[in-house]
Amino acid sequence: MEYDVTIGIPFYRSVDYIRQTLESALSQTYHSIEFLLIDDSGEDGSLVIVQEFKQQHSRRDDIRIISHEHNLGVAASRNEIIDEAKGEFLYFLDSDDIIDVKTISLLMKHACEHDAEMVFGSYEKIDLDGRKTVYQYPAMLFSELNQLASFAYRQYGGIQASACNYLVKTSLLRTNHHRFVNSSYWEDLVFTFDLVTYVSRAVLLPDVTYSYHCHQNSLSHYQQRSNASKKEIMETVKTIEHLKKQTPYLISKVYFPNRCYQVAMTDFYIVCRILKLGRHIVPEVSNSEIKQIMKHPASFLQICSFRQSRTKNIMFYLISKLPSFLCVSIVWCLGKVKKLI
Repeated sequence: MEYDVTIGIPFYRSVDYIRQTLESALSQTYHSIEFLLIDDSGEDGSLVIVQEFKQQHSRRDDIRIISHEHNLGVAASRNEIIDEAKGEFLYFLDSDDIIDVKTISLLMKHACEHDAEMVFGSYEKIDLDGRKTVYQYPAMLFSELNQLASFAYRQYGGIQASACNYLVKTSLLRTNHHRFVNSSYWEDLVFTFDLVTYVSRAVLLPDVTYSYHCHQNSLSHYQQRSNASKKEIMETVKTIEHLKKQTPYLISKVYFPNRCYQVAMTDFYIVCRILKLGRHIVPEVSNSEIKQIMKHPASFLQICSFRQSRTKNIMFYLISKLPSFLCVSIVWCLGKVKKLI
């Protein structure tokens, strides 16, 4: 590998944000970094800004730009970064976010000290109104296979849903043929959710290294948007279905019961989103379609053998087996209680 780290930045119609993102990336105190930018044919002026940095910045020789002739989507762009990266470690950065100047130095320090395959930094989310929320990990070291996955699945949101703000060994991704599913919605959640099952050594850090900015109508600003098409909803469902297809391969894992519960909870949140939007989704999502979304990833016999999260998994399993109208009614009531609807 020619570099210690590749910072991969896919960009598409990011003209309003790409400059500050690049400035934060190129200001890193760590020296051995490749800056790999994928232009996904946004044709809005973003590429002109990137080329300006390529021509004028002091680190211009470390900047590499790959341009698509046609828009292929963020998943394809990130997969190309995995294939093309020249860094021993890979770090994804979204084209509308910024990172601290010491982010890569800090993450690499712990990667080297602990011979880690992944190192997570904590992050802050800045909402549309400027409010800042910090998501902070405890300082933790995982030194055996299954430990990180067990931590990640212990509670909903145990780790970030984004594919950004962690270092990961490039060889780990390539050896396991780990790629983003072909979707524009929640593909990063699925990527990270599955990735942790391959990791033997990892570090969580309480240091805030990443600022995630919410923008109106952003693909990642899913839960806060006031409208959505049925096509978008069903594409999200299809993305999460990928996690269910992994079920046969993970049954023997100690974390399997909690993983099943996390997948069921994700389905629950999607359905609550559907019910909250109601008639704003065109065409309408039927009760039978909602019931299908709630299908549990495990069988009843498997759930009965669980030592963890058995009751919660049984609850979601039974809800999914009710007649469509009752299934939707119960999810509605639970969503109201949790203030999701």
